[in-house]
Amino acid sequence: MAGSNVNTREIILGILLEVTRDGEYSHIAIRNTLEKYQYLEKQERSFITRVCEGTLEHMITIDYMIDQFSTVKARKMKPVLRCILRSSVYELKYMDAVPPSATCNEAVKLAQKKGFRSLKGFVNGVLRNISRNLDTISLPDPQDSPLGYLSVAYSMPMWILEVWKKSYSIDQIEGFLKSFFSPSPTVIRINLLKISKKDLINELEAEGIKVSEGTGVSDALFISGYDYLGKVPGFQEGKFYVQDLSSMQVSLWAEPKKGDYVIDVCAAPGGKSIHMAELMQGTGIVEARDLTPYKVSLIQENIVRCQLQNIYPLVADARVLDPGKVGKADIVIADLPCSGLGAIGKRSDIKYKVSPEMCRELALLQREILHTVQQYVKPGGILMYSTCTINPAENEENVSWFLGSHPHFSLERQQQILPQEKTNDGFFLAKLRCVGE
Repeated sequence: MAGSNVNTREIILGILLEVTRDGEYSHIAIRNTLEKYQYLEKQERSFITRVCEGTLEHMITIDYMIDQFSTVKARKMKPVLRCILRSSVYELKYMDAVPPSATCNEAVKLAQKKGFRSLKGFVNGVLRNISRNLDTISLPDPQDSPLGYLSVAYSMPMWILEVWKKSYSIDQIEGFLKSFFSPSPTVIRINLLKISKKDLINELEAEGIKVSEGTGVSDALFISGYDYLGKVPGFQEGKFYVQDLSSMQVSLWAEPKKGDYVIDVCAAPGGKSIHMAELMQGTGIVEARDLTPYKVSLIQENIVRCQLQNIYPLVADARVLDPGKVGKADIVIADLPCSGLGAIGKRSDIKYKVSPEMCRELALLQREILHTVQQYVKPGGILMYSTCTINPAENEENVSWFLGSHPHFSLERQQQILPQEKTNDGFFLAKLRCVGE
């Protein structure tokens, strides 16, 4: 898999090091690298994406396999060597198109190129042993250790499974995990201010993109079979926006009316703000706020692409009260920073970056922001609280705390949406109405 004098496995190694050693998010590392190598053939770009995403998705399983055949445990290896072995084991275990001998040979060559000439025999021995024994590697016994089995079989850190076990059955948890590995089409929301559903379907199909309906949301579609979304004319022209079905529910639940004043306090990259602006058919005001100029620039890019006139980006810290906005908003959207445990299917490295302590800190941050931004809601107005996680401490428990601390709000509706194969991420949302001063 090399073309244009570029070694695709070396590119893969660079991405994996960025993510696992340097702490970059996988989707950012992959996107930035593919933009740099846009001239590569579609097949090569797909190979890079698949091996990177797959290695990260299956990393606990892969390390478990390496540990069966290596005298040095994966966690104790040098990062470069560990990433070479991990991506190679992914190829051996999950990809039929590459002959095992080629995978092993390429790994040895890359290890030598990266300064591990003395360990070429080690790399070759570990990979060839794994290749010969793929069908005999046994996982933990699901009867003796159900969570241990799930952790290795689905590459999920044990502590996350223990959190979920407090609220869900083993079968339900396995359903979440299966959904994370299920290939899912991209979900798009049609900008009905610019194009009808029928016309957009025709345009996309004319570009060779597969389109299907049945999303449960009237202005949403599933698409697949495209190479680079940025090159699709309809995307460039703002005729549709990529957004998960669960995320769309925030604006739909809020039921904005023409002329409403909406404040989205953590808006980047702008999907919910843009949805609100479209639902209000270009009327009213949507103030799309976020913490940094970079995040607000992402919102601005999407505003320009979608050509909306009733939405305004603004740099603002959601924790700091803006006195001029107190009691002014018909709707406040508080889609707050969270652990992201419902979106693991799209960003698999989330499960390795988050920790129990981080969850506790995020739950407190969410409370701090909620206490501040609820002051912007006018009597009769709506506060929409949402996260993309499955963690009661960040969801139901925060709503209970909020209602106890802010009795002038009532809960109209809340739902923990669970991850489902080929449909949606895990997501939580609560609709809270201000019933008085």
